[in-house]
Amino acid sequence: MTELSTPARGAATGAGHRSRPRAALPALCVTQITSWGIVYYAFPVLNPQITAATGWPVGATTGAFSAALLVSALAGIRVGRIIDHRGPRTVMTAGSVLGALSILIVALAPNLVVFTIGWLLAGLAMAATFYQPAFAALTRWWAPDHVRALTVVTLAGGLASTVFAPATAVLADHMSWRATYAALALVLAAVTIPAHAFALKASWPEPPALPAHGTGGADTVARSRQFWMLALSLTLSAFTVSAAVVALVPLLIERGFTTTEAAWALGLGGAGQTLGRTLYATLARHTSTTTRTATLIALAGFTTAALALTPGPYALLVALSITAGMVRGNLTLLQATAITDRWGATHYGRLSGLLAAPTTTASALAPFVGAALALPLGGYSNLFLGLALASAVAFLTALRSASVRPNPTR
Repeated sequence: MTELSTPARGAATGAGHRSRPRAALPALCVTQITSWGIVYYAFPVLNPQITAATGWPVGATTGAFSAALLVSALAGIRVGRIIDHRGPRTVMTAGSVLGALSILIVALAPNLVVFTIGWLLAGLAMAATFYQPAFAALTRWWAPDHVRALTVVTLAGGLASTVFAPATAVLADHMSWRATYAALALVLAAVTIPAHAFALKASWPEPPALPAHGTGGADTVARSRQFWMLALSLTLSAFTVSAAVVALVPLLIERGFTTTEAAWALGLGGAGQTLGRTLYATLARHTSTTTRTATLIALAGFTTAALALTPGPYALLVALSITAGMVRGNLTLLQATAITDRWGATHYGRLSGLLAAPTTTASALAPFVGAALALPLGGYSNLFLGLALASAVAFLTALRSASVRPNPTR
């Protein structure tokens, strides 16, 4: 199956500017910041207060949150299929309503069972409001400039923790965790429900034609060797990247740095992630699909190995964290464009949901698996070496995800 050239990718991805709702891109930027900030990033800020106030085990509350991510991964497949046929407005508006209700259930939960139910419902809301449905909407509406639109919305999404982590902490300093979550649920409803309901009203373009080399529908693509190799490489990469992010702080503490120094290194890595996303469009113009995929996965493995082997000084470790963040930012956009680059946008929602399911699952499990492996491996430095080895496997798999040689004109 031949990779799409740059012009072909643009032509295969939608109806163009005539069908674009002008308010959609700024609205999705705001709703991504708000949805990620409240449904995702508020939890790690509030969880210590939750466990202290309720006596619920940390493993149980964290497990409920992880279960939400797993539900999101599975539900995303169905959400993608619906958006392919009907557009994003109904799905994302309903997801916003469910998101606000689920956070209210979490806030009012009298016991751990109801708390967990609230998070399972939040997982459905994540599937309907996070990056994947936004990517599906922008990929069809913004063709042939979808890479630019995807870059803008992920740059905005990257601000979610910057805005809502400190805001949540300020609220928690003055209110209980329950009151904080209730207030955040009201903010989520007030911002995202009307934004999705009114900014995504434009007509949904007809599905673009299959590219000239297309060999069938979504089921045919999903059963192909190329798709499974791509899914495997991105899943391994997602696992290693997620595990490395969570393990960075204990790695630096193990090296003798303070918790504050480790937290700054992690935070600056997040800034690198935002910076990296600004470079993706240029990278996409100058590399083939397979080369881009393999190179970014290899760079992720290289930075992971460098962190494992570099004891200091602190400034060098911070520089490596920023570099690793830049790679992570590009990997987000790599997955967002992986379907259109290879198979066009005819079945983008369905195929991107199938592709995101294992990667989201791997990201959800990675922190726990990484923490469990650190001790038997002899510490976090050895864990990072193991993650670098997994990245090498992902790199080799990415090379095998192409069924033909890259287009020499690219």
